[in-house]
Amino acid sequence: MTSPYDLSSMTALICFEAAARNSSFKKAAQEMNVTPAAVSHQIKALEADLGCMLFQRRHRSVELTEKGAFLFLAIQRGFEAVSDGVSQLRTRTETVDVTIATSTAISSLWLTPKMPGFWKLHPEITVSQIISDVPVHHSRCDLSVHYGDARSDDADVRELFRDHIVALGTRRFAAEHSIHSVDDLLRVPLVHLSGEDTGWTTWADWFAALDRPAPKGRKFHVNNYMIALQAAQDDVGAVLGWDGLVGDLMRDGRLVRLVPEGIPSPGVFYLKTHPRASAKARLFANWLARTS
Repeated sequence: MTSPYDLSSMTALICFEAAARNSSFKKAAQEMNVTPAAVSHQIKALEADLGCMLFQRRHRSVELTEKGAFLFLAIQRGFEAVSDGVSQLRTRTETVDVTIATSTAISSLWLTPKMPGFWKLHPEITVSQIISDVPVHHSRCDLSVHYGDARSDDADVRELFRDHIVALGTRRFAAEHSIHSVDDLLRVPLVHLSGEDTGWTTWADWFAALDRPAPKGRKFHVNNYMIALQAAQDDVGAVLGWDGLVGDLMRDGRLVRLVPEGIPSPGVFYLKTHPRASAKARLFANWLARTS
């Protein structure tokens, strides 16, 4: 009987996911308790099956190609669904006081770094995150963080912060491409966020807001903001940055503003409190709103 799923070898896909997540064949091998050569063999077989390169091999590391990044995100979504199903079937002895849903980018760049501050005040409250770049059913969480028009949401919502959108890249990228003005950005490589209908501002939107035409430089498309930021740090291209969200990257100098101009973000980051939220969840929501 023919399988209804168009899949490559599951072993190869698992090896690929571990290597992509760790940015290393060696670390993936350690995680899976196999040799790096075995991981490399599986990924080569997967690339042969798909007819494309998934990694750029460097001397001491590996980097995802555009097609590799696309596959990695797809596998992550599949594994998230499987993990969610397994988790719901398991009997958990521990209790979770607050469950908050958010995207990979918001969790990594904004929410998770804030958690130590909350736990210093309330060490007795346990908080669990549901991290997903696809919509999460509201019955599974007390709170959720979103980007967009908070006024269009009929639930209990509070604005957290509104960002300024700026062009970011490394200092080396700026020097290599002689970037001094917005017009210079029209011809340089740009990292574009595409695929998901996130409502996030595109490069075309950004240039239009500054009375400029659409850019003509080389394009690198990804559909995950964390990968977009990493690509910019690797000098693949410039990326749009929501300054309140990527403030740590800017403060650390990993990404810098390429030009002084920017635009106000048309959307806000806002917190939604769902009807099932407990008193502890509402306490956490109040703290998030107060410290944003």
